[in-house]
Amino acid sequence: MDILFLIILGAVQGLTEFLPVSSSGHLVLLSRWFGIENSLFVSILLHMATLLSILVVLRKEVWQVVKKPFGKQGMNIIVATIPTCIIVLILMPLINSSFEGTLLPVCFLISAMLLLKSQRVSFKKVQHELTFKDAILIGVAQGFATFPGVSRSGTTISAGLFAGVKKDEVAKFSFLMSIPIIILSMIMEIYKIVMLGETITVNIVGLILAFVVAFLIGVFSIKAMIKLTQKANFKWFSLYLCLIALISVFI
Repeated sequence: MDILFLIILGAVQGLTEFLPVSSSGHLVLLSRWFGIENSLFVSILLHMATLLSILVVLRKEVWQVVKKPFGKQGMNIIVATIPTCIIVLILMPLINSSFEGTLLPVCFLISAMLLLKSQRVSFKKVQHELTFKDAILIGVAQGFATFPGVSRSGTTISAGLFAGVKKDEVAKFSFLMSIPIIILSMIMEIYKIVMLGETITVNIVGLILAFVVAFLIGVFSIKAMIKLTQKANFKWFSLYLCLIALISVFI
């Protein structure tokens, strides 16, 4: 991969990991468009960058979980992660095959419809603090959002809004609960590299630039998404996803 493409990947990862448009879907689409095979090593590096973005922006919330891992927030994250892992393990063969891109148009449209529906519902629901029941629902949503094209942040935030969770709480929880999933996906990718014996031949300068770009844009995206969730204004993302779904049919 050349430097320019790596920078583009970093920008796309940082922007789409947290905005409700599916980072994995966009990366698959880019790989198909440019005819470049995904590199597990690059994927790990970009995941590390976006993980760092979460740790920086939500450092207070993360520190509270670290200090009290079995407190309310920590337990909510654990409760949400369990159904996510169960669903991913059950659907793993189908999820792996979906990275070929055949389901992208459908998955992008699913994300668009969820965002539109959640925007309407959020103004009618009486808001409450996150409960274990809500965490389970959001965890289930996260499990199905493993498919490329189905936005993880969009799906989990939508699930929280459907359940009536406070808008300012649901976005932050969506990002916090992604931390163990990002770490687990990185472990799986490292395992694949070891098992497949992938040869790492990537431009070092490009990798560093991609990491920095993904991190900086990730910080911006998280802050933007927290504000957007409070307003529940997702219509433009829905329109964009409908457009990208149409484009993905022809790529």
